[in-house]
Amino acid sequence: MTAPRLVLPLALCAILAAQESPPLDESVFHVDVNVVNVLCTVRDWQGLYVRDLRREDFRIREDGKPQEIRYFTRETRLPVTVALLVDVSGSVSRILSTEKAAASLFFAEVLRPRDQALVAAFSHIVSVGQALTSDLASIHRALRAIAPFDLNLRPELDPHGGTLLYEAVKQVCDRSLAGVSGRKAMVIVTDGLDNGSRVTAASAIQAAQRADTVVYAIHYQGDEPSAEGELALQRLSEPTGGRSFHVSALRPLDTIFDTIREEMRSQYAIGYVSTNRAHDGSYRRLSVKTTHRTLKVQARQGYYAPRAPAAR
Repeated sequence: MTAPRLVLPLALCAILAAQESPPLDESVFHVDVNVVNVLCTVRDWQGLYVRDLRREDFRIREDGKPQEIRYFTRETRLPVTVALLVDVSGSVSRILSTEKAAASLFFAEVLRPRDQALVAAFSHIVSVGQALTSDLASIHRALRAIAPFDLNLRPELDPHGGTLLYEAVKQVCDRSLAGVSGRKAMVIVTDGLDNGSRVTAASAIQAAQRADTVVYAIHYQGDEPSAEGELALQRLSEPTGGRSFHVSALRPLDTIFDTIREEMRSQYAIGYVSTNRAHDGSYRRLSVKTTHRTLKVQARQGYYAPRAPAAR
């Protein structure tokens, strides 16, 4: 079968020099190997990011078995793809102007020329207002255009339910992010309540894991106070190596976007070739730790192995 493609910066080319003979191609190097990619952040006991660790400081296990770390870099050097999903249902539409302003500043400060982003909105349908692009002006135009959906939509758009959070996550991961190389992040702003998706939360999580996408969920309390949505977003984000945030007076939306930006700048990228060579599509559990007991590692909890093509 065709192995997944890993894009590595020049900092890693020296590691591969003894293994690969093709010439280097400017700032990236394409290597066709069965590599499992893991993004992680590390914080100390005070919650501060630790950015100066080395490869030998990390230990990674797959289904309990130690794995040899072959590739390692600090993620700030690698291109990033960001998908922004905005809930425009009635319960949270009143904060749209605040969301737009915070997201616009976030993109302006995070995206570099090699990066790309998409903007999508969801309520009783899912709509991608701007497909993946590196054009910051197009991204800002898409943000300004976000508005509550017209309830009298064309029937071919197939509106159903009230808030299709899980469908939005799965659709964007499957159709837009799965085939993209490099590090990927999804930022969702919502009350966390899904009352219409035809897919489950587990399916949405699986789609994000298959697309190697870290999910950051921003919880905004809707018209009816409930802890259910906040808990749902926590369960959605943490298995992917991301986390959830709750908007409050002490932690406004722009501060949360700042935190996500800082976290993305503090990531490490770890790559290894699994000792389990079976191409069976199975779920493999991951454990990433450091040799420093006081440090806390945030990383995805597992991944899905590639599946061998069906015999003809």
